[in-house]
Amino acid sequence: MKDLIIKAARESGKLLMEKFESGIQVEFKGRFDLVTEADRQSEALIVKLIREQYPDHDILAEEGDYGQKNSDYRWVIDPLDGTTNYAHGFPWFAVSIALEVHGRLELGVVYNPYVGELYFAERGTGAFLNDRRLQVSTIDNLEHSLLATGFAYDHRNCKANNYDYFTQFQKASQACRRPGVASLDLASVAAGRFDGFWEMKLKPWDLAAGILLVEEAGGLVSDFDGRPMALTCLECLASNRLVHTEMQDILQQGCRPHDDLSP
Repeated sequence: MKDLIIKAARESGKLLMEKFESGIQVEFKGRFDLVTEADRQSEALIVKLIREQYPDHDILAEEGDYGQKNSDYRWVIDPLDGTTNYAHGFPWFAVSIALEVHGRLELGVVYNPYVGELYFAERGTGAFLNDRRLQVSTIDNLEHSLLATGFAYDHRNCKANNYDYFTQFQKASQACRRPGVASLDLASVAAGRFDGFWEMKLKPWDLAAGILLVEEAGGLVSDFDGRPMALTCLECLASNRLVHTEMQDILQQGCRPHDDLSP
């Protein structure tokens, strides 16, 4: 399965690069939510590779519905994380694939084909960038931290739009970045490039591989209240552990997803 998940990431990444360099056809799933032919073709390639070896495994992916097989194994796939970047020719996007066994993340890959960086994690064995073992950063205060975040597609018309948090963290940290690819943001926390990351309203395929990468690199992932992170949670806080409490304190002060449901 380790060989398969890496092979699937690399082959789909190759497909994405071919499309990226030759021209991209764009559609809209919603008013602002893009999808490209590359998303669908990348997902089809990954699913085909998995189905060839493991036809009875469950698959949860962004673009297609693959039914329920009630397997102990589930593959969680984002065939193109960062579609908006990709569609605009901005070279920051990734393939993200994870494997759950009995509901626990066991394998995860995030692959940025443009720069040739493949992040891989296996539970209990660590996290790696290509062949280099990863370790989260040692920055121990928020003031000196470089943070990352993102904004949901509904940020124009909801209360929990992350603008308030972004302003607070921009003032409290050294700087904040918004690259637009949650899986790579999490991978960058694992690599010590970011000291912390927060975002709301992410999907399981945005989170799965990145969560395992951060944990296996020595970091911590939770919801905004510090509870263990579930793939269905609408709040994600990831850090090097050392700034987690400071970030969590700020995240108690703004609009959260449940606020969108209030009158």
